[in-house]
Amino acid sequence: MAAPGDSSADFLLMHSQIQRVPTPKIELFQLKRFVDPELQAELVRLIDKDRRPSTVADPNGDDYFRTSETCDLDATEAAVIELEAALRELNGIDPAYGEPLQGQRYAEGQEFKPHTDYFTPGGPDYEKYCSVAGQRTWTFMIYLNEVESGGATRFKAVGKTFQPEAGKLLCWNNRRPDGSVNPATLHHGMKVRKGMKYVITKWYRERPWGW
Repeated sequence: MAAPGDSSADFLLMHSQIQRVPTPKIELFQLKRFVDPELQAELVRLIDKDRRPSTVADPNGDDYFRTSETCDLDATEAAVIELEAALRELNGIDPAYGEPLQGQRYAEGQEFKPHTDYFTPGGPDYEKYCSVAGQRTWTFMIYLNEVESGGATRFKAVGKTFQPEAGKLLCWNNRRPDGSVNPATLHHGMKVRKGMKYVITKWYRERPWGW
C-alpha cells in the first residue's frame, strides 16, 4: 500500500489508457487526452493572467538555465478544483501532500535545461525546502496546447523524448525503490523553436504541505 504522499505503478495502471515507459531505471508514464480542450483553455488563461519569471531552488550561476514564466494557480478557481479532483482520481494521493498547482509558459527560445525535480540532499537550499513537507515524491505534468516546433521533454537516461500534445499528462516517481532520489529522472524542457508552450505541474511531498 502506498504512503499518503505516494502513488504506485499498480494504481496508475488501473487507468486503461495510461502507458508505462518500459525501463527499470525510472517509473515513468504518459496518458494522452487527460485534460479536455475547455479546461486547457481556462488554465492557459489563468497562467497568462498571473505569470512571472521562473526561478530555481539552487541557483547554479547560469542565468539562462530556466527562462520560462511561472504562475501559482489559485486553489479556489473552478478550473483548479476540477483538475485537482481529476489528479486525485488518477493517482490516489491525498491532496494534503500536494504542492499548489503551478503553470508555466515557454515563449520562443525559452527552455528549462536538464534538471531533476527533487531537492538535492546536501544542496544549499535542501533544508529550506524540505524541512516542513519533506522531499518531492511524484511529479505530474500536463501539456495544455500544441506547440508549432520544439518544446519536447527529454529523459536522456532512458532515451525517451515526449512531444507536446494538448491534454497529455506525464508523470514519474522522483525516487528509487529504496526511497533515495533517482538521478535517472533528469529531464530537459527543450527549447521552444516556434510558437508557445503552456504546461501545468503538480508535485507531491513525503509529508503534508505546510507552507
